[in-house]
Amino acid sequence: MSVREHETYDVVGIGFGPSNLSLAIALEEYRANGPEKEISTLFLERQSSFGWHRNMLLPSATMQISFLKDLVTFRNPTSKFSFISYLHEAGRLPQFVNNQDFFPTRQEFHQYLEWAQAQVADRIEYGAEVTSIRLPPGVDPEQADRLLLEVSDATGRGTRVVEARNVMISTGLVPSMPEGTERDERVWHSSEFLEKYHRMDPEELRRVAVVGAGQSAAEITRFLYDELPHAQVYSVIPSYGYSVADDTPFANQIFDPGAVDDYYFGTDQTREAFWRYHRNTNYSVVDDEVIRDLYRRAYDDEVRGLRRLQFLNLTRVTSVKRAGAETRVSLQVGPDGEVRELEFDALVCATGYSTMKPTALLGDLDRFCLRDEAGQYRVERDYRVVTAPDMRCGIYLQGGTEHTHGLTSSLLSNIAVRSGEIAESVAARFRQRDAGRAVPAAAGSEIR
Repeated sequence: MSVREHETYDVVGIGFGPSNLSLAIALEEYRANGPEKEISTLFLERQSSFGWHRNMLLPSATMQISFLKDLVTFRNPTSKFSFISYLHEAGRLPQFVNNQDFFPTRQEFHQYLEWAQAQVADRIEYGAEVTSIRLPPGVDPEQADRLLLEVSDATGRGTRVVEARNVMISTGLVPSMPEGTERDERVWHSSEFLEKYHRMDPEELRRVAVVGAGQSAAEITRFLYDELPHAQVYSVIPSYGYSVADDTPFANQIFDPGAVDDYYFGTDQTREAFWRYHRNTNYSVVDDEVIRDLYRRAYDDEVRGLRRLQFLNLTRVTSVKRAGAETRVSLQVGPDGEVRELEFDALVCATGYSTMKPTALLGDLDRFCLRDEAGQYRVERDYRVVTAPDMRCGIYLQGGTEHTHGLTSSLLSNIAVRSGEIAESVAARFRQRDAGRAVPAAAGSEIR
């Protein structure tokens, strides 16, 4: 395996989804408008091309946030990278306005993201997977002004080392399956749904089940019911039924940029209140429209004497076994906990994700990253991991900071503002370094 020469950058992003795309744009606009020297950047993505939840781009599925919560608008309303600019260039701005809808389809928003990444493509390298981050050999942590990233080439051309003064870790969420359940050609996670579905002969799918109580589970259930008119579709729900997402104006304030400060600098009691009262804005909830669509389909079935769409409420998967082309699923059903075994031609687990954990990526470097009493990373307000001793290079997290920054850590709602804060943090640290001053912690008297 060959190893190529070192390359050095001020900022290297690991992963290139919407978060680091927004950051790439923020740094681009910062360079264009600021008096500082150019900040050199490189973004490394293991996928072969840009993609954001490709396997959930279901027909007519819409975004759950306003089009104004795009990559840039809340940070810079005049940006040429806005969703409005994309519509204008695509020649669809009048039609979008005439549609009178704040929520574009997921397919259209994905097209917008692809359009935006194409404009910063010279700073992105696809098919490049970062396998480790480490200190330069023989350098004391407090003296380290750069980190070494080992990068593996997906085409087999070898590995190389990239030097970064700051790393931006945004490797995304990790799909979560029911305990003891393994994915295969007939047991899928929602993150791979369309890819796996299109590999199947629809005629073979006569009994299918979807596990989960959130938006993805409901959308997939609706999709399968509509696409497979010959099939029975089972919705396996751990609750008594789908819960509606609270998107009313006061509840939506939880996604305002100012709410991040309220959470970050708040007391433990304040933080607990955020989760207790506002978890239903995003977690295990479904849009009202989708809930009504599914209920209407189930009711129409009853009227016609059919039972194509069945809801198994208060039900959990206890085990999954393969038997040839069939999947045997053991279910704990209903309030009395009766155990039933059902056979399906495909099982879709829309059971969510676990948060990004960069521990393995950081390797030995992880021991210099401080943790709180719960064992989670301490993170400054500007999303920089607190290290001991204080290293001159920076490790920033785009995701995995719900415990310090609140509900919006892994969501699109604050992506534009967050990217601007990180870009300003990097630029400020360079200014202070060039002036020969020590670089302090982020603004605010506390570090979480």
